[in-house]
Amino acid sequence: MRLVVLVSGRGSNLRSIAQAIDEGRCAATLAAVVSDKADAPALEFARERGIPTDVVPFRKGDDRAAWNERLADTMASHSPELVVLAGFMRILGPNVIDRFAGRIVNVHPALLPSFPGHDGPAQAVRAGVRLSGCTVHLVDHGVDTGPILAQGAVPVLPTDDAASLHARIQTVEHVLFPRVIDWIA
Repeated sequence: MRLVVLVSGRGSNLRSIAQAIDEGRCAATLAAVVSDKADAPALEFARERGIPTDVVPFRKGDDRAAWNERLADTMASHSPELVVLAGFMRILGPNVIDRFAGRIVNVHPALLPSFPGHDGPAQAVRAGVRLSGCTVHLVDHGVDTGPILAQGAVPVLPTDDAASLHARIQTVEHVLFPRVIDWIA
């Protein structure tokens, strides 16, 4: 299955997907990595592996609909069978979601439907919950509201802050996300 992976940062989930593919645990190929940030470290990782990369920057004042159209066209140019949001920190517009309907997956660092949107681990710590984790879901027109495909849980420790909780959640993401992609494949 051909993947186009959208990233904005370090690319730890991209790395875990690539490792699972290399080890035969994920029946997919990385067709391209696309970012909204030219300096995203995930792009360098992709380039080192010979994976095609593209940047579709969004700057303050840009027309959001036009940006979404450029993003969708860039994604489509790589003929993805599945679009993977791996730390992509932009909300996709309706035209992107409609164009790839039912073929966009995201991993979110919380047990949805609790703590959608920005900074799920900090929301969990502030709420004082004892259990958090990650959710892999299909992307729909809402923010983290699409059908849940899988979840993985971690305890929230009394000593946790958002960073320590997020680090533990990411260890679960790195196993769960490639597994779900393989299931879809």
